[in-house]
Amino acid sequence: MSTIGQTKRITPAQIEAMKGTRPIVSLTAYTTPIARLLDPHCDLLLIGDSLGMVLYGMESTVGVTLEMMIAHGQGVMRGAKKACVIVDLPFGSYQESKEQAFRNAARILKETGCNGVKLEGGEEMAETVAFLTHRGVPVFGHVGLMPQLINTTGGYRSLGRSDKEADKIRLDAKAIAEAGAFAIVVEGTVEPLAREITQSIAVPTIGIGASAACDGQILVSDDMLGLFNDFKPRFVKHFAELAPVISKAAEAYAEEVKARTFPGAEHIFQVKK
Repeated sequence: MSTIGQTKRITPAQIEAMKGTRPIVSLTAYTTPIARLLDPHCDLLLIGDSLGMVLYGMESTVGVTLEMMIAHGQGVMRGAKKACVIVDLPFGSYQESKEQAFRNAARILKETGCNGVKLEGGEEMAETVAFLTHRGVPVFGHVGLMPQLINTTGGYRSLGRSDKEADKIRLDAKAIAEAGAFAIVVEGTVEPLAREITQSIAVPTIGIGASAACDGQILVSDDMLGLFNDFKPRFVKHFAELAPVISKAAEAYAEEVKARTFPGAEHIFQVKK
């Protein structure tokens, strides 16, 4: 089959090689149409387990299933042609053992065609990361604030303010990088520490609520687009304000339906004479 004219997808190895070149642009994506819109502008698209909260109204990411991640991964892969696409391993799908992690990561790769998986954890997950990468599974790490551990860490807050917290995050990042992760998300970590970690490890750091000095940045696309106005974390910037636009459009639609002005003659099919 000819590949002339086809866009080559960015690989995890290419993402890793971008450290020290230019900032890596990353966003979350959960659906085909959004992936199509984001793909030309992003180096990496993440099907994050944040979809549990963003799309399904869950209070945390803990309730997200492997089947949900695969379904949305398939959707994003239909829309993304250029960006490196990574799928989160959801809570409970990899913590039990490295063998469990491999089975579920392999299933994600096979059923979605994505480029790799992401998992949360530091030193305790290093053996699993090494097990996966040695068996052909590219791994995107995640340290600092880890949403899947929200039930044991006491809520969403910035970390690294105490020496104990800072030392743990340093050791976590080092362990995951040395285990073979091609990049690492650093979330909810105080700026000086995120900057220090970026300078000290060999693979790219992707910041969210961390530092502009990270090798790249990621945001939840729905936050970036201003689809949620009820709560805005400090680290989020709305690059658009789509929530009122959507609400206004729905209001206008409702008014026209009630007034029977929609559909108009141009929107209906007439019998040809």
